[in-house]
Amino acid sequence: MAQNNYKIQPDTPKKSASSNQFILDQRISITIGFLLQGISIFLALAFFSHLTYGANDQHIIESFGTLRLKTSSMAIGNWLGFVGAFVSYYCVHVWWGITAFIFLPFLFLIGIKMVTEKIWPNLSLLKAVMVSIFLVLWSNILLGYLYTLYPTATLLVNYVGGVGYELGKLFKGLLGYGTFILLLISLIIFSVICFNITSLPTIHLLARKKKLKDDPWLPQENNQAADVFDSDNELLSSKKKNNNAIIANTHVTTDAAYTSDPKDSKIDFQNKSNIAFEVVTPEPCPKNLFKTAPSAPPSTIALNHIRSENYDPTLDLSTYKYPTLDLLERYQQDQLSVTQEELAINKNNIVQTLQNFKINIAKIKATIGPTVTLYEIVPEAGVKISKIKNLEDDIALNLAALGIRIIAPIPGKGTIGIEVPNKNREVVPLQEMLASEKFLKGKMDLPIVLGKSISNELFIADLGRMPHLLIAGATGQGKSVGLNVLLTSLIYKKHPSQLKLVLVDPKKVELSLYNRLERHFLAKLPISEEPIITETKKVIHTLNSLCIEMDHRYELLKEAGTRNIKEYNEKFIKRILNPQEGHRFLPYIVLVIDEFADMMMTAGKEIEVPIARLAQLARAIGIHLVLATQRPSVNVITGIIKANFPVRISYKVSSRIDSRTILDASGAEQLVGNGDMLLSMNSDIIRLQAPFLDTAEVERVCSYIGAQSGYPSAYMLPTYDEEDKEDMMAVDLQATDPLFEEAARLIVLHQQGSTSLIQRKLKLGYNRSGRLIDQLEAAGIVGPFEGSKAREVLVTDEASLNEILSRLPHKD
Repeated sequence: MAQNNYKIQPDTPKKSASSNQFILDQRISITIGFLLQGISIFLALAFFSHLTYGANDQHIIESFGTLRLKTSSMAIGNWLGFVGAFVSYYCVHVWWGITAFIFLPFLFLIGIKMVTEKIWPNLSLLKAVMVSIFLVLWSNILLGYLYTLYPTATLLVNYVGGVGYELGKLFKGLLGYGTFILLLISLIIFSVICFNITSLPTIHLLARKKKLKDDPWLPQENNQAADVFDSDNELLSSKKKNNNAIIANTHVTTDAAYTSDPKDSKIDFQNKSNIAFEVVTPEPCPKNLFKTAPSAPPSTIALNHIRSENYDPTLDLSTYKYPTLDLLERYQQDQLSVTQEELAINKNNIVQTLQNFKINIAKIKATIGPTVTLYEIVPEAGVKISKIKNLEDDIALNLAALGIRIIAPIPGKGTIGIEVPNKNREVVPLQEMLASEKFLKGKMDLPIVLGKSISNELFIADLGRMPHLLIAGATGQGKSVGLNVLLTSLIYKKHPSQLKLVLVDPKKVELSLYNRLERHFLAKLPISEEPIITETKKVIHTLNSLCIEMDHRYELLKEAGTRNIKEYNEKFIKRILNPQEGHRFLPYIVLVIDEFADMMMTAGKEIEVPIARLAQLARAIGIHLVLATQRPSVNVITGIIKANFPVRISYKVSSRIDSRTILDASGAEQLVGNGDMLLSMNSDIIRLQAPFLDTAEVERVCSYIGAQSGYPSAYMLPTYDEEDKEDMMAVDLQATDPLFEEAARLIVLHQQGSTSLIQRKLKLGYNRSGRLIDQLEAAGIVGPFEGSKAREVLVTDEASLNEILSRLPHKD
């Protein structure tokens, strides 16, 4: 099972502590928490009882010295006896009056936090104490002052304590009726500070509405709110939430000497010119995500309960329950990932650096993401893009940040992007993404969660449309966690009858936890004892077995008159296809190979050829491949592999060469690690922050499923006969035709794998041309025989062909 490849918090020196000390600390915390809850309930009962019996108990408490304890206790009317009466007398009558009740709910919530380590709605201990103390003092001043105005009011006489009485007299002499003004202003100020209220409109900002509306750089629906540095260097903050973004437009000077101490929030400017600065801060996801997922996705709930006329594959495991979301952690953060100060400092450092090289910009926009903030700049006319691109290291130096990445220009926009890592990174919990409407109600065949984009949009892709995925990344950068997220996404969405997993783990530890899913989701060879494949020879057998399964499925599709697995299964579900004629429901099969480089080093062509076949042909019949490697070198990710894996993911790699190998572009070497990734898809490169999934979470999910009733065994793949493979390899390695290389180049050049083409161009007979085609198939250059259709050409360029030819044995 994968270990944590990146952590939630920054690395700190670990303190030595034994497990016994940890357990003891937890016990103390839980004990104090229950004690606080008990005290709050005790006081609540005592105080409520005091409202009825307080007058009678007061005389007994005051005569305690004469009556002694035994006599006093017998005469007490309080529900909680002498102790309840004694505490209520001092707390309610002598000190705080009715405001003593204010302490109780906060005391109870603090107790809950210490027991469960969670609290709603994200209330901190410090804030609870501050709110309770303020409300008690504020209420005592109000009630005490009202008592001085209306001393005969029965309600005030009974419910004003000694503190309120003294405070009321004090403020009546100091402020008189001005006490009401002070109370109102103090309540507003405390609310603004304590609850971080920043959306109060001001006349100054409303007056700027027309001016901001005319600014084409601002979205028109968001231009009423702004963070403006005015000429006196005062920051006027006002944010307006719209959809999922908070827009702030900041006009700052750029032609000025700029100084900023990182320890001091004061920022100095000298006005010479204005630059429009827009900040897009996506609104955080709701805190009240439901804790549990439905027992099945909306599209399949009814299938578990209602037997219709159609065939239902899920009825074989009708009692199966989908894993719930409370098996996963939420990883909430208490602080914002990027502050206004950090935005201003980074923005001005970028502007200052560009000005040092005589580059002026007209506009700048900041989009805050979970890992990086994207600063989009519009240079003034006449500035060469390459000039800005070459300043990558200079900008990184001025910002004192690692992982600066410049996108020049941003595809589809007339801007240049500068990605700057955030000081405080946001943790993206997988639970949040699995609970999203996009995942729960999406119509994807094989939905996989990839992460959050820079604009904080949830990025969920369909593996069925990719149709295969290539993943690379250096050790410890998040690759293994990403594989676990991918597998968990599929498990949460699909029923065991709809999905089978073939897992290859050369390291023998990364995917071991998924052994528990053997009778639900895993597929294996009939002769294999372990469901997780770890030996190279068994990997070769499994890959060739999948090729046999692929061929069988194509035969079924041909007989059914369908083009892909969806059409075939729809016919089977509607009972158009007869199982007695060999037809069956076809589950999706996802092959996951961790450490693909290790497989290529030990087996090479024996691995590459079947993978190339599967990658070329398996999409239509529901077999999809996910390959992961730590070393994205050209001898691992060959031309054939790259040609058949159009969608690729790269976590942080060690060099620009590795980045170009996996993505055909640089940039992956500039990532900041811990799940920060680049996704190459549809000719676009997108930066994402992968969700975090701990080992313990995967273990809980697998244990939850493994404890349920499953199939009698794993899904059995076809038996593979190794002799057939050896015969084909013998043709390839020892009996190649003298015109083999010429025929290979001819096929690749014309991208047409037909015997007739070789006959015409090389002027050969049919038999010799047929033998050449068979040798080209064994070499992985063309695909298998497909009836009247021309064979698939598996090699797309001459460089990939040269690489294959160089590995073939040469005749003496």
